[in-house]
Amino acid sequence: MRLGIVGLPNVGKSTLFNAITRAGATVANYPFCTIDPNIGSVAVPDERLDRLAEMYHPEKVTYATIDFVDIAGLVKGASKGEGLGNQFLATIREVDAILHVVRCFNDDQIIHVDGQPDPARDIETINFELIFSDLEYLERRIDKTRKLTKGGDKSKLAEVAFYERVQAHLTDGKPARTVTADEDETDWMRQLALLTSKPVLYVANLSEDDLNQPEPESVQTVRNIAAAEAAEVVVISARIEQEIALLDPQERLEFINDLGLSESGLDKIVRAGYHLLGQISFLTAGEPEVRAWTIKRGTRAPQAAGKIHSDIERGFIRAEVIAYQDLMACGSHAAAREKGLIRSEGKDYVMQDGDVVLFRFNV
Repeated sequence: MRLGIVGLPNVGKSTLFNAITRAGATVANYPFCTIDPNIGSVAVPDERLDRLAEMYHPEKVTYATIDFVDIAGLVKGASKGEGLGNQFLATIREVDAILHVVRCFNDDQIIHVDGQPDPARDIETINFELIFSDLEYLERRIDKTRKLTKGGDKSKLAEVAFYERVQAHLTDGKPARTVTADEDETDWMRQLALLTSKPVLYVANLSEDDLNQPEPESVQTVRNIAAAEAAEVVVISARIEQEIALLDPQERLEFINDLGLSESGLDKIVRAGYHLLGQISFLTAGEPEVRAWTIKRGTRAPQAAGKIHSDIERGFIRAEVIAYQDLMACGSHAAAREKGLIRSEGKDYVMQDGDVVLFRFNV
């Protein structure tokens, strides 16, 4: 997964990026501090791999990864090139989902491009720029497709009609991801790759002092907006996340517990990101390596095998599968086999999150 971190300047994007990647992206108190996008790859924390490693003592443990892209702050007029907006919008087009950081705290020491934070206005500013960019692109696509209808191709007429419906939806200030579409229209929408069709995770950024207090009205504003457009919300303090990132694993756990939190902001973002994009992980385990593999929910066994190697998918015979919890309860692969808990699954088997799998194949 590649998640693009967007928002107005000085809302905490680069602070969050530093916290979750420890990549040392420049953080400064002025707009457009980030010009070229910073990219960091993050290992996804997964306790299941740690426990499997204790069982198998592998030479290597490989976690699933997520790429985070820290994109420079967008401003009003970005779709027309303001603040190097076209360059930044092009970067957003390349990500799988958007992490929209919204500043939900006041601090006179941190400059806000519009004076004071206003979550509703700030979200609207970003969303409108994405919508304006989509409208400009869609207009060109409609003109191009309309020319193809001159030969009487009815499918192209239906395509143009769908594009015009999307255009009207965007003109009303609504993102493309909230457009209802049938199977054919879903394919056309996918091909358009509109910025506002991408899934969005709103990250409400609080101050350190507000994190353990009752949620302020600013966060509820973000939640209401997210609910209206089928988006999700995670509440964090980017500053605290940056502090957590500097600690070793044991100190990190103690610090999180001292704050009264059940998990770090990174864990929240990863979990929400997986859910947002319909992702799950299956696991492979043995002495050479214990590893997590990320796939789309609903993926069948041969296609999951193809994530490991195309030859395994091509020569797929069967998948020997056991649920992670069942394997842990048995204490070993051999014990699980004796109890008959290792299943033999064929080509139609739909993979489940936490499946521990050995693929049998012949090429």
